[in-house]
Amino acid sequence: MEKFSKLPYERVDLEGMKKDYAALVQRLKDAKSGEEQWEVHQDYYKLTNHISTMLVIASIRHDIDTTDEFYEKEDDYYNAFRPEFTNCLNTYSKVLYESPYRPFLEEKLGPVAFKNIEIALKAFDEKLIPLMQEENELESKYTKLIATAKIEFEGEVYNLSLMSKFLTSQDRDVRKRAVKAMSDYFLTVTDEIDEIYDKMVKNRTAQARMLGYDNYIPLAYLRMQRNSYGQEQVENFRKQVKEAFVPFVSEIHEKRRQRIGVDKLKFYDNGVYFPNGNPAPTGTPEEILKAGQEMYRELSPETAEFIDFMMEHELFDVLGRKTKRQGGYMTYMADYKAPFIFANFNGTSGDVDVITHECGHAFQGYINRDDEITEHNDITMETAEIHSMSMEYFTYGWMEKFFGDRKNDYLTMHLEDAIIFVPYGCMVDEFQHIVYANPDMTPAERKATWKKLEETYRPHIDFDGDPFFGEGGYWQRQGHIFQSPFYYIDYVLASICAMQFKVKMDENFKDAFEKYLELCKLSAKKFYEPMLETVGLNSPFKDGCISELVSKLKEKV
Repeated sequence: MEKFSKLPYERVDLEGMKKDYAALVQRLKDAKSGEEQWEVHQDYYKLTNHISTMLVIASIRHDIDTTDEFYEKEDDYYNAFRPEFTNCLNTYSKVLYESPYRPFLEEKLGPVAFKNIEIALKAFDEKLIPLMQEENELESKYTKLIATAKIEFEGEVYNLSLMSKFLTSQDRDVRKRAVKAMSDYFLTVTDEIDEIYDKMVKNRTAQARMLGYDNYIPLAYLRMQRNSYGQEQVENFRKQVKEAFVPFVSEIHEKRRQRIGVDKLKFYDNGVYFPNGNPAPTGTPEEILKAGQEMYRELSPETAEFIDFMMEHELFDVLGRKTKRQGGYMTYMADYKAPFIFANFNGTSGDVDVITHECGHAFQGYINRDDEITEHNDITMETAEIHSMSMEYFTYGWMEKFFGDRKNDYLTMHLEDAIIFVPYGCMVDEFQHIVYANPDMTPAERKATWKKLEETYRPHIDFDGDPFFGEGGYWQRQGHIFQSPFYYIDYVLASICAMQFKVKMDENFKDAFEKYLELCKLSAKKFYEPMLETVGLNSPFKDGCISELVSKLKEKV
């Protein structure tokens, strides 16, 4: 394999793709045995892997520079292409699902794979393609608007990612002015964002109703591939978080207030944990990556092999740049059996979190790269995020490499921050449930809804009269709400599982890491709750799981 920058790219031809899948479908129908269909399915893997690899390469290169004209055109092309691709996959999957040789294939692929096909078929119809194409265009419009934000501050111009470092400055006045600068920016674009989101909500609602659903929520659950739990379980989970985590988080905020020495916490104090500022990595981006390589070489033989592969092939793009897409992610290039990590380093501890969190995702993909059953890697996000969030804890013992004598400050901050996140993540989820259950809400009503949820989930926050953030606007900078609706609760569910690994590793690190490896290798071979049980984790949906975890965490903060 070449280094990422040298990998060839060629636009996938739409009509050629349709013909290739049509030929596979015909071969599948003509097959006279399960064995023959399995041969066809292996060719399906090759075709699908190649197409997805081209889409991933184009997407990464567009995200690296959202102003690159060539890849901007490719992004526009694939906005229209992807629904057609989905249609080809579903047409093929329907024939596979209805195969007379289903028992043989189910033995080969596993029951989870066929449940996922069933869900995919319920979530799509060819008549949705125009609406899906429009939805993709709206998502791209929001992404570009946020990525190309120009915020004047301290005599320089920054985007939102690069502004993050000022929000954790030890100088309270700098934080206050940084929040005002961001608020002023959002006030100039909030009407445009409201318009984009209003169109998104109506678009997604229309798609759902075309499939016979009352609103978008059940369709969203299908598209998130929730194959073993539903809305009632998620609602009960949020209820337990309100009861157990919200008061616990309020206690942590009070400790934080005393620690940083302010009379009352304001919104611009939200990301600060120490009076001398948050611990920041001591090295350059290159030194952070090198320290990460040393860490994974020491953690285990499996992580050593993984990190050397990533570094050798330059499968990271982590430097923050003004025209780069905001945020971070791990993706996978199936043709090369290679993960790729995208991020925006900004000089804060979040840079190290990339090396732990995104590498957790990438590591899980890497150790399963040779599984001949592609469906085994078709993991749902509440599972995928366990791999990443747990790796953040398993690497605690190496934080001195990044933070020097402020290692313990980082560990305190990291655990408190993870705990504080849980109610916020539930708030994002409940907000989306309310919005999509009431798709005709006005922009003002959506902001009022968010403001009210803030009072329930984050009662400690004082927005100090801010005209944007204080009036229910914060959700407009939460990209998942626009690009990945209903994804956010997966982070919370996974965090509850990762925190259980934290408790276990403090008791016996070796045993806990072995269970973590087992979980990574299970991938999507089992359904969610049986998989958790296999590795000794309690389901977050189980009554009492949250309160029991809180009692254990209270001993650690």
